Amino acid sequence: MIVISVPCHLTVECQQCNNLHVTDKREAGPIEETTHVIFKSKPLTGIMAEQYFDLATPRHFWCRRRFEVLQRLADGRLRSVKKAAEIGCGNGVLQRQMEDAYDIAPAGFDLHEAALRHNMCRRGEIYCYDIHDRADEFRKAFDLLLMFDVLEHIEDQDRFLQSARFHLADGGFMVINVPALQWLYSPYDRVQGHQRRYSLTNMLEVAKRSGFKVKKATYWGGPLVPILALRKAALSIGKSRVDSYSAGFDSRGELMNSCLYGLSRCEVLPQRIAGTSVMAVLEVAD
Repeated sequence: MIVISVPCHLTVECQQCNNLHVTDKREAGPIEETTHVIFKSKPLTGIMAEQYFDLATPRHFWCRRRFEVLQRLADGRLRSVKKAAEIGCGNGVLQRQMEDAYDIAPAGFDLHEAALRHNMCRRGEIYCYDIHDRADEFRKAFDLLLMFDVLEHIEDQDRFLQSARFHLADGGFMVINVPALQWLYSPYDRVQGHQRRYSLTNMLEVAKRSGFKVKKATYWGGPLVPILALRKAALSIGKSRVDSYSAGFDSRGELMNSCLYGLSRCEVLPQRIAGTSVMAVLEVAD
């Protein structure tokens, strides 16, 4: 076994599986006792602000509400899932929520090395993996795919969804979450690397083009639309600015976090009126 030291982590070449594994240097110890990242593809660096990983936790109002919406749309099907994966797992918030609520340990796929080093899941395997590589071991391997707040970053979204479909087992389903309402697109979206925001109609069209059908879909975050509109106005007239990924994600303390969580829940789902996000349950079309 060969160990190479780099500034933020240890990279290990395993002679048994010929994969590269990474572990945080601050927690380094015997390799068998650490959570590691399996490198199937070349990682990307410098994509997300380090502060984001301190903010995006299961207690953040938006992460909590997003998971509640997932449960509202797919709770029954989630309880029967045998093998799951999250595309764009980031720091593992959703993986951790799935572990806690359903005793499911989704595998995590991401290309962002910083995110992988911060992943908080307990049991799911973590891969630095580009789904366009379509590894044979993952062909139709998962009866659930989660793709939360990823597709809006992808220029060629049709190709990306087709590569995702390669990983979905026959009879499986995929749940996608994306930001909603193009008129809310602001400098904050540009800082985050968003190519677009979506409507329910957009989601239906994109799914159909890529060989999927939408089984359920909803806007959510309707009560937060005025807040995002005010943010856009403030940024547009130059009274404020966003210069980091996490600047608009900070809930500004526990009290504000609790208030925003309560506000975000003041809607009946599913709904087709308006929201800050769209969530959809997709299956492969016949």
